[in-house]
Amino acid sequence: MDNQQLPIIVKGRNGSLTIQLNDVFAKKMAMLLEGINSKITVEELAKKYGYTREHYYHIKRQFKKHGSEALYNKKRGPRNNSVRTDVVNNQIIRFRFLDPDMSPAVIGQKLRQMGYDVSDRSVSRTIQEYGLQKKTLQVKSSR
Repeated sequence: MDNQQLPIIVKGRNGSLTIQLNDVFAKKMAMLLEGINSKITVEELAKKYGYTREHYYHIKRQFKKHGSEALYNKKRGPRNNSVRTDVVNNQIIRFRFLDPDMSPAVIGQKLRQMGYDVSDRSVSRTIQEYGLQKKTLQVKSSR
């Protein structure tokens, strides 16, 4: 079996502990404790626990700085909900169809007047995603 699939066994003078791979806190804490108490290299230790040498040092720094809270995995993904909701996107599309020459800045200003907190860049991004940008004609030179 692959090293990542087996539980980790930490051995000491008075016995051993088995750490399941899904227990991230225990895995990181055991790695830090074993790093302090054993004579194996950091590379071997990190590999045993499924981390890189750089990540081992990152975990160690975070533990020294923030304590045991730093050993828990943090939430991933966006911290806030998107400003561009379906309602805002529909309003942008509506304004663009009503007046194709209206700039993203003007659309953004109208949306802010309506109470939506949206940036001009978000308006531009929506226009681009829906393919509503102005098409410019390329004029060929008469040579």
